[in-house]
Amino acid sequence: MMKFCGGMISLCLLLVIAITDISIASTNQPNVLMIVVDDMNDWVGCLGGHPNVKTPNIDRLAARGTLFSNAHCAAPVCNPSRVATLTGLRPGKTGIYDNSVPWHEAIDVTTIPQHFKRNGYHVIGGGKIYHHMPGFNRPSDWHEYFHQVFDGHYQSQLHQGLDVRNFRFPPGYPLNGIENVKLMHKPPKNPREFDWGPLNKTDQETGDGKLVQWAADFLRDPPDKPFFLAAGIYRPHLPFYAPRHYFDQYDADSINLPQIKEGDLDDLPKSGLAFASQRREDYELIIREGKYRELVKAYLSSITFADAMIGTLLDALDQSDCSDNTVIVLWSDHGWHLGEKKHLHKFTLWERSTRIPFIIAAPGKGSPGINCQRPVGLLDLFPTLNELCRLPEVKGLSGQSVVPLLSEPMQDWDQPALTAQGADNHAVRTRRWRYIRYADGGEELYDHDKDPNEWTNLATQPEYAEIKTELAQWIPQDNVKPLRKMKKRSSK
Repeated sequence: MMKFCGGMISLCLLLVIAITDISIASTNQPNVLMIVVDDMNDWVGCLGGHPNVKTPNIDRLAARGTLFSNAHCAAPVCNPSRVATLTGLRPGKTGIYDNSVPWHEAIDVTTIPQHFKRNGYHVIGGGKIYHHMPGFNRPSDWHEYFHQVFDGHYQSQLHQGLDVRNFRFPPGYPLNGIENVKLMHKPPKNPREFDWGPLNKTDQETGDGKLVQWAADFLRDPPDKPFFLAAGIYRPHLPFYAPRHYFDQYDADSINLPQIKEGDLDDLPKSGLAFASQRREDYELIIREGKYRELVKAYLSSITFADAMIGTLLDALDQSDCSDNTVIVLWSDHGWHLGEKKHLHKFTLWERSTRIPFIIAAPGKGSPGINCQRPVGLLDLFPTLNELCRLPEVKGLSGQSVVPLLSEPMQDWDQPALTAQGADNHAVRTRRWRYIRYADGGEELYDHDKDPNEWTNLATQPEYAEIKTELAQWIPQDNVKPLRKMKKRSSK
């Protein structure tokens, strides 16, 4: 009898082990490599945004996954865009509309890295994932973090908490040759970072190069458990610095300049004119100084530098043992104007500010090289990663999973992409239309089938009233007031 019982016990143990093995196999979740770039608009090769740009690595990533060619940010400003993307909550739900609020001191919400960490992933990050200012990164979201290394003197001092109110460029700077820019009549809004030019550094000596080397080293020797790695590349954000050999790839005299229409602002409502004028002085400065072509060249060079950093990460992943089980995601926090609507920066609700590169390469999901033209937004990233990695659902997210589009990119997709800039200012982007409504009731409507540059505002024409009404239904009515900086409390 005892022998029989022992046999039964042994059999039960074998069953438990077998069931446990099945459970482990069923939860063999993929790794995630999330690459974030800063201020990169649609000037990448696979998006056709600029005829001269060189982005071979972003293009090869698009060729191995799904390119969302009608993707848009949740907010055209660094902090609110990154908070919205990483929490899955639009600015109207959090009150984070600008760069002034260290978000985790004001709101207590679940983030993508925190959610992965809570569900057994090894979570590490580096560079600029949240906003780069001191105190904007929540340390508890990560098992390990590689802090950002800056190439710009102003950013370095600011990140160290030093007083930069009396900042002066060191000898040899600014590289753009515009001397005493802070003292000029109507200087740029942020003259301390308003610089561009080639660096006499190798890729590995730059801040982005050091970050990417750290991330590549991790990829070559990853842990046994599933990992979530976020690599935040600072370029092409101002100042437009890159090693000299990237500048050597572009000839300022032969590059194509942005298409700008005379009188483009004539049909804008009051608020639209105000949005366009926010950085008018910057645009007028480079025109007055004869630096426009140099600036465009510097932006293209910075994009190509960022692209090379992405290539280093892809190479490291492909040389590892985890390439076949790693979801790769690439996104930019927002776009950037280079003179369109006489604006030089972000902060607007037009295509140039909101359209971004967004690529997902998920092993076993869909065919490689898909171009999905359905409107999607960065608010969709959180639920998408949850589904791809089989994580528990997070309630109340503002977006929806785009996993169905990875397999069927042409399927019906009613949800538009929504962007907010400040409280109660929104843009709704569908496949064909961009509808903007400002807090004061001003409206803009653009037909992208006929007007990809958004030169003709149709909002005042009676025949488009029905279209405006249909699009306006997507604008949320429940928008919280902007949060202000609070006294610091301990991070969770």
